[in-house]
Amino acid sequence: MSDPLVSIIVNCFNSERFLKDALDSIYMQDYPNWEIIFWDNASNDGSSKIAKLYDEKLRYFKANKTTSLGEARNLALSKANGKYLAFLDCDDRYLPGKIAKQVEIM
Repeated sequence: MSDPLVSIIVNCFNSERFLKDALDSIYMQDYPNWEIIFWDNASNDGSSKIAKLYDEKLRYFKANKTTSLGEARNLALSKANGKYLAFLDCDDRYLPGKIAKQVEIM
């Protein structure tokens, strides 16, 4: 049985201070089959430069204007391909093994 794809929604607005730590915590997961839907909510700091340093597992989208978090999440969700969805705020981090444990429970 193959590992189902997990779409991780990362909504970002001017989060350059914590963003690298947040994204690195996803890339350090031991679960192999995930994608990041990175929704840049019209940031005007260096967030886009940081996000674009990563590989094709991070799919970058930029809004033309800032919207509410709920609307931004819905827009990001429309881009997701995964069987499962997960969220990560830009000022947070995943603990090691988080995705694998959650998929196992599902």
